[in-house]
Amino acid sequence: MAQKAIREFDAKSILAKHWNKYFPDFTYAYETVLVQNGSELKEAAKTHKWLSEKPLVAKPDMLFGKRGKNDLVLFRDTKPGDVSLEKAASWIDAKSSSKQKVYFSFDGDTPTGEASVDMLTHFIVEPFTPHTQDEEYYISATCVGDDDVLYMSAEGGMEVEEGWDEKVTEVTFKITDTEEEIEAKIRANIPADVAQKDKEAFAKFAVGFFKAYRDLNFAYLEINPFVLQGNKVELLDMVAKLDDTAGFMMVDEWGDVEYPTAFGMESKSPEVEAIEAADAKTGASLKLTLLKPEARIWTMVAGGGASVVYADTIADFAGIEDLANYGEYSGGPTTGETKFYAETILDLMTREKDPQGRDKIMIIGGAIANFTDVAKTFTGIIQAFENYADKMKEVGVKIYVRRGGPNYEKGLKDIKEAADRLGLYIEVYGPETHVTDIVRMALEEK
Repeated sequence: MAQKAIREFDAKSILAKHWNKYFPDFTYAYETVLVQNGSELKEAAKTHKWLSEKPLVAKPDMLFGKRGKNDLVLFRDTKPGDVSLEKAASWIDAKSSSKQKVYFSFDGDTPTGEASVDMLTHFIVEPFTPHTQDEEYYISATCVGDDDVLYMSAEGGMEVEEGWDEKVTEVTFKITDTEEEIEAKIRANIPADVAQKDKEAFAKFAVGFFKAYRDLNFAYLEINPFVLQGNKVELLDMVAKLDDTAGFMMVDEWGDVEYPTAFGMESKSPEVEAIEAADAKTGASLKLTLLKPEARIWTMVAGGGASVVYADTIADFAGIEDLANYGEYSGGPTTGETKFYAETILDLMTREKDPQGRDKIMIIGGAIANFTDVAKTFTGIIQAFENYADKMKEVGVKIYVRRGGPNYEKGLKDIKEAADRLGLYIEVYGPETHVTDIVRMALEEK
């Protein structure tokens, strides 16, 4: 399972879209907007009238927690008077105008460890929900090994992590558990200190929550806290990760979801984002991490396990500083998907020559495929070669191939003939050659 964090705004939007299916006994207003500055918030008020009519809450939506303890939540209880549209817009502009310090761990209210420093660029704004602390509850679900685990607590808010073992009830589910078994387990484990008046509502909400977590392919889903007021539910804070390997079949269910870079982390390159977008739309696997784009050794490896082996072998022979990228294509990608993946790598690889004047190395490796048609994926790589041959020759590229699996003989023959025709240096090997021998061949002194 590949877990990717999403914004609180997107998590709430996904649940709201499917609310009636999973929570038919409850109402949820779903009044929320995502903005980058005060002007955007004021513009949003033209179509979302509640922004001008209700007291508001504003906070960053950038994949980090402890926002309250970092004094990054604007709401009525912490500032004199209700938060108006004008006040929220001014606060957002002030917080986004300069870099902010964010601490991720606290001892009580005292920050511990080093702070991350970055710009705040996205904010979620919602109506303020008047409620008492007794109406706040906690719920989350995630995958642990082969099981799913549901966590429930009668205490929500920032302090739920303190005394977790005493406050939180854990319920484990097998993948084979039926809906009836799941509901029975949840009802049997409702925390004892949930208010008596809320016990039935809590149980119904927890059953719907867990079903939504599974059906909508969340890898992690947390609401802390949610407020129960009769049949009305408010989702005050959410944290969510999606299983992005399911993205290709969840397009309608998730909508236009974004996988942002977390606060304090280096932004992804457009090429990496493009590969991630392609990966989300296919049942195959397309992964790319840029390590050092100016380095001379580039890989296009079939298989996640093989990608680790090749990276380790390259590091042993040449040092990690010479490795430009890390990634893999696997799971039976189409010719078109492989072509796009190969062209992305070749475009990055051929932007500049090696600073030391050496040939650049392209490693096209992999173990012996079980079901991926090697000839079909190599057709995509050949098409990419045809588009980038001139650039490859200009910067100086040597290609080393080792592959096995269905139709590998045809794939190896085709890629060798194409490279020869295009005037590209290539060495081609099949499964008779050890899986990483091409690394030694490419990098040893000749």
